[in-house]
Amino acid sequence: MDTVVRINDAVNSFAWGTFGLVLLLGTGLICTVVTGFFQITHIRHWFKETFGIMRNRGRIINDAGALSQFRSFCTALCATIGTGNIAGVSTAICVGGPGAVFWMWVAAFFGMMVKYSENVLGVYYRRRNSEGAWSGGPMYYLEDGLGSIKHCRKPGRVLGILFCIFTVLASFGIGNMGQINKITINFGETFLSGVNKGMFLGAPNVDWMIGFVLMIAVACIIMGGFRRLAAVSEKLIPFMSCMYILGCLIVILLHITMIPAVFSAIFRFALGTKAFAGGTAGTAVQLAFNTIKNGCKRGVFSNEAGLGSSVMVHSNTCAREPVKQGMWGIAEVFLDTIVICSMTAIVVLSSGAIDLGTGLVVEGTNDATLVAKSFGAVLGKPGEWFVVLAITLFAFTTVMGWSYYGAKVTEYLFGVTWAKVYRMFFILLIILGAVMESNLAWDISDTFNGLMMIPNLIGLLTQIPLIIKLTKNYVDRRLKNRDVKPLLSYDPDIQKDAEKAVDKGLD
Repeated sequence: MDTVVRINDAVNSFAWGTFGLVLLLGTGLICTVVTGFFQITHIRHWFKETFGIMRNRGRIINDAGALSQFRSFCTALCATIGTGNIAGVSTAICVGGPGAVFWMWVAAFFGMMVKYSENVLGVYYRRRNSEGAWSGGPMYYLEDGLGSIKHCRKPGRVLGILFCIFTVLASFGIGNMGQINKITINFGETFLSGVNKGMFLGAPNVDWMIGFVLMIAVACIIMGGFRRLAAVSEKLIPFMSCMYILGCLIVILLHITMIPAVFSAIFRFALGTKAFAGGTAGTAVQLAFNTIKNGCKRGVFSNEAGLGSSVMVHSNTCAREPVKQGMWGIAEVFLDTIVICSMTAIVVLSSGAIDLGTGLVVEGTNDATLVAKSFGAVLGKPGEWFVVLAITLFAFTTVMGWSYYGAKVTEYLFGVTWAKVYRMFFILLIILGAVMESNLAWDISDTFNGLMMIPNLIGLLTQIPLIIKLTKNYVDRRLKNRDVKPLLSYDPDIQKDAEKAVDKGLD
């Protein structure tokens, strides 16, 4: 075990160290610049084409093998809105101080255009599988995008396969057993603490019971195929997001006088300055890097921009325009990090659990209990129950979302039949997640997340000219009303069908 831990730490420090952060933020900066700061310059347009059409046009399905734009968005949010929005934020603040929130915002700002670029390439390089559904993702734009460059066919294929392997392994850990374990621990300790805790095979009976219930619930959803998963997502995601935002707003309003001090602390500690001197070891430079690392890392853990995971869902949209689905990627990061994570951070920092003068955690508080205590300080025991239920829902939807990601990369590697086998194995692992010790599983999963990021970002960087071309083509046609032929797919046949749909307004 010690050897496994040492190897994992070494790989993790590479994936999430200086190299990984420079690659992530550098790719985000490049994608932002080459698209003309699209997330700002066209903010009115992408708001209108995403949040503005949720109740009407976004729900229209005009493709038998696809999901509506809104359902694609909700299904992607299944995995995106998760424990990272609660536990991830508290961990970032505990380890990196209030300044980590600022770097979470920075990562989200550039992450908007990373996720935009992922979705644009995902739709452009997608194709139909043997069941008539769309399949897209980093493995396809690595193989067909990077692979189209001279002498890069094999490297593109190899990187695509590596991405799939890392995704499958991450789906078992951070996308399944880690989430289930967090549900089991939190729910069991909060609501079932008085239940007789007899043991079976070294684990409490309560844990086995919770694991069995979760396994049945997940099986009923994901074995019904991606349409059932999308239908559940469409109902569950808006409900749980609105309820959590409402809960945060209540706590924030009751601490309204603390808001100026909270934002002051966030910006003051953004570079890990000497105000951290209250017992924290290390130089100012090391502290600054620690703050930046934890803010960016937890930002990516929350919104998944750069991992290339949610593009596999977005590629299943009925939208024919790559840029149109790219804008839903911007909206996804905005809602996940700028809205939900920021609210969690403000709740935590205004609760008194963090000393805003030194940036240190008050004695007796840790990252595992920080958010629950912040709600409990205002709302009492119901506040703590609210957080536990929120974590349960967020973690459950994350399991649903990652089951889809793992199935899609398995389909790429071995075909549609093996994707069904993967789902069955994924379901069986839920029981193991409920009764296992989770610390090492979380650490290893975190490493695989970082390893997923590297081939995906390489794929994005090699396709920057195409991203520029697709964005310009859309802006010229849709915003400047120029008579330009649309660029919709790498495949001539798909391009032809998509052009017909666009001409009819079915885009």
